[in-house]
Amino acid sequence: MPTTPANLGRVDAENNVFVTEAGVERKVGQYPGVAAEEALAYFVRKFSDLEAQVRILEQRVANKVEASSLKKIAAKLMEDLKEPAAVGDIADLRRRVGNLDEKITALGAEKSEANKEAIAEALAKRNDIVARAEAVASQESAKTQWKNSSAEMTALFDQWQSLQKSGARVPKSEADALWKRFSAARTKFDAGKRAYFAGLDSANKAAKAAKQEIVAQAEALVSKGADATAAYRKLLDAWKASGRTPGKGDDALWARFKAAGDAIYSARAEEVVVENAEQTANLEVKLELLKEAATIDPDKDLAEAKKHLLSIQTRWEKAGRVPKDKLRDTEDKLRAIEAKVRKVEEDQWRKTDPAAIERSNGVIAQLEDSIVKLETELAAAKATKDKKKTDAATEALKARQAWLEVVKASMQ
Repeated sequence: MPTTPANLGRVDAENNVFVTEAGVERKVGQYPGVAAEEALAYFVRKFSDLEAQVRILEQRVANKVEASSLKKIAAKLMEDLKEPAAVGDIADLRRRVGNLDEKITALGAEKSEANKEAIAEALAKRNDIVARAEAVASQESAKTQWKNSSAEMTALFDQWQSLQKSGARVPKSEADALWKRFSAARTKFDAGKRAYFAGLDSANKAAKAAKQEIVAQAEALVSKGADATAAYRKLLDAWKASGRTPGKGDDALWARFKAAGDAIYSARAEEVVVENAEQTANLEVKLELLKEAATIDPDKDLAEAKKHLLSIQTRWEKAGRVPKDKLRDTEDKLRAIEAKVRKVEEDQWRKTDPAAIERSNGVIAQLEDSIVKLETELAAAKATKDKKKTDAATEALKARQAWLEVVKASMQ
């Protein structure tokens, strides 16, 4: 347990702890429920913590740590040592911290002098970077080796960033002024570079950009597999229309484009194999259904025929698609059977439709009245031996009688 001279601290009957400074007691706290020695020891340990902080500061000053941080630590310690809740020689700790002021000030001066040299060096390096950047930016466009100059400008920017990260901190006003010049040089260079390349063969540039976009779209289609076949064909037409660009870049783009197409067509080929197998099996099912449908006789039993046909139609839809070259033939055969059943159904409806029957009866009545009238006219014509009227009445009578037979037959 830390110890302290008896004249620096004491504990009263209520476990209040006091420290003596310059002959004056000051209460630093209370630690009830423990022995007096333990209560005193607690606040002695508080003193030991403070003493350790002072010792660490002394070591850092001896090691010439950054002066600005030492000043802050010393100020904080002096504040903590005004009336600390601790028992020990606090005055000695204040003295030790106070003795460090002159040393910390000397360290600051020394650091300041070193900083001046470092700042001057950093400013010189930045000035050199700016001057080189301005020289690169001021080259004649036609004589500029853009690849080399771009690399140089990038290297200068990297150097600038490196100085910012690891170099001495320079005054903000001077740093801002240099950066403004450097940024202006980079902007001027970039503008000149863009203007130069904008004047090159725009057709080749546009064709290359178009092909890059076509390739990107084609590669994006690969994930869709066989479903992308039609879209890829459109891209192929667009590729052909874009024209050829010089250099190996065009061949590289074509290789990527073709690889995407190969992947899509390969997926489609695999799908076709599966589809053909499925559709061939479907065809066999539908051919059997056609054989079954051929046995349907609506004239014999229309209700049974319709029920049978509905069953076949349901199974037909479930059977699925058939090969294209067999689609029309199979569908036409089923449609013919459907038409046969539908016709019988329509004929029966026409014969049993009350409205249709009423209309037919009306027509029959009219025809019968007309026949009676014509027979009277024919008899009169024959009696007068009027050949012209006789022939006309005979012809009209035959027509009405034939029509009457047709109407009656349609109702059977």
